[in-house]
Amino acid sequence: MADLTPLLAFRWSPRAFDPAAELTGAEASSLLEAARWAPSTGNAQPWRFALGHREDDTWKRLLVSLPAGDQRWARRASALVLGAHAAGDAERGAYDLGQAMAHLTVQATALGLYVHQLTCFDRAGLAADLDLPVGIRPLVVAAVGRLGDPAVLPEELRQRELGLRRRRPLAALLLP
Repeated sequence: MADLTPLLAFRWSPRAFDPAAELTGAEASSLLEAARWAPSTGNAQPWRFALGHREDDTWKRLLVSLPAGDQRWARRASALVLGAHAAGDAERGAYDLGQAMAHLTVQATALGLYVHQLTCFDRAGLAADLDLPVGIRPLVVAAVGRLGDPAVLPEELRQRELGLRRRRPLAALLLP
């Protein structure tokens, strides 16, 4: 494997979060500031975020938008972050939001936090529930927190949590 910065090499998307850990205001600001500085097409910065801390109203609305299987573990996260993008060129907006979420994730790693991103959720219901402005498209909900005990996870998730991380070989990703 090529030499990677530890911020990338050790990034991981767990499901076992510490239910007692809190996301501080400074940590939340740092994550959102990292996302704010992501590159974007024409410097459009089309991303928009909603941040919910555990048990606040926004967190609850984000949590219930997730499928029941993901709610089982995401409810232990310190925070849930909605990543959305402004209308316009949907492909560019989604690409730019992806950059912002990547920056947020790397910053989380630098802070000793973990992020697990989810793209399967009730987008329309959440947009209505949060009363998002017309033209703002929800794309991802990210669970953020500190590592918890995998023993609290259901068996099938615990096995995935404790298994080896696997990535496709680089050669399999290159186009001919």
